[in-house]
Amino acid sequence: MTKPPVFATFGCRLNTYETEAMKELTAASGLENAVVVNTCAVTAEAVRQSRQTIRKLRRENPEAQIIVTGCAAQTEPETYAAMDEVDLVMGNTEKMDAATWNKLGKGADFIGQTEGVLVDDIMSVEQTAGHLIDGFGTRSRAYVQVQNGCDHRCTFCIIPYGRGNSRSVPAGVVVDQIKRLVAKGYNEVVLTGVDITSWGDDLPGNPPLGDLVQRILKLVPDLPRLRISSIDSVEADQALVDAIASEKRLMPHLHLSLQAGDNMILKRMKRRHLRDDAIAFCEDMRKARPDIVYGADIIAGFPTETEEMFANSLKLIEECGLTWLHVFPFSPRQGTPAARMPLLDRSVIKERAKRLREAGAIRVETHLAAQVGKAHSVLMENARMGRTEGFTEVQFSTDQTEGQIVPAVISGHTLTNLRVGRF
Repeated sequence: MTKPPVFATFGCRLNTYETEAMKELTAASGLENAVVVNTCAVTAEAVRQSRQTIRKLRRENPEAQIIVTGCAAQTEPETYAAMDEVDLVMGNTEKMDAATWNKLGKGADFIGQTEGVLVDDIMSVEQTAGHLIDGFGTRSRAYVQVQNGCDHRCTFCIIPYGRGNSRSVPAGVVVDQIKRLVAKGYNEVVLTGVDITSWGDDLPGNPPLGDLVQRILKLVPDLPRLRISSIDSVEADQALVDAIASEKRLMPHLHLSLQAGDNMILKRMKRRHLRDDAIAFCEDMRKARPDIVYGADIIAGFPTETEEMFANSLKLIEECGLTWLHVFPFSPRQGTPAARMPLLDRSVIKERAKRLREAGAIRVETHLAAQVGKAHSVLMENARMGRTEGFTEVQFSTDQTEGQIVPAVISGHTLTNLRVGRF
């Protein structure tokens, strides 16, 4: 009996986006009886989990062809090719190419020709195609990829070797995609990429991200809500800052790639900002847009980090007014400079990560408590759950219409979300 492909996804929102694109590509190709695992390379733990999942999926799908792709497949294809459970390892460029899936759908024997590895040099890729997908399986929001890759070489990060150098999707392509999505009824679009503040660096005239944002808001006046994903605050251009400050359709939620709050650690990470830069940016943006909500990535236990250095990262949570933290215990990635630096004991790394998460939980509870009694416009992700403008989860006691933006006054909260109505 034939079955449609099964997908498993690890890692970032862009990976989730690309899985949705692959679902459409495999459906068009006619591929059946396959399992596609879209891996993440950001930590060694992510690689371990993907290998564990592959073994589980093989047990559950003994007759299926198992295809492994994503960043970890790109950076260490030999790891997955050596697994008995894996039939084909596919690179990040190949996974977004319809021709690859069409050949597989027609029964092409890539395995016999390539010893199970179909991974080209990602650094040779110079363009990124825009892929229009249907909103991650919901009618609430759609994601539009505007950029891929990264030109920076932070000492801890393996991602440029999985994604290649920065490539931008032209503004006209992005705007046309968003127009089609709005015509389909989507009320929110999220711009996504690996390093989206580098958007435009490779395009004629080197337009900044803020120009793209302002063009979208101008040329798609029927789009109710536009959201941007993780940004590097030091690369935020004036047009982007102006848009955040003045455009109410641009949502007041920024996820910042901060990584640390100590200047020496930032230098050893080869970051492009100092702690005072991050604090000043957050202060300036909050003055311009008082309802703004910040998230941030923070690494715990980077090599050579002393207790005093860690304390600076801990203090940054309050000093920047961060709410949503993504805490990463440092994990050495083979091939990166940080992996050759003096490592901390794992117990110290875990303990510091725990303290960061505890501080983050306090900030979340403070934020939630402050919303009680306030009015919000909530985009419904399903009948009982939606998101505020600041991306805070809201639970409703009565059914709402999925995909619609509904006005709501917050009546209460739990430790993790807001409540509307009587529970």
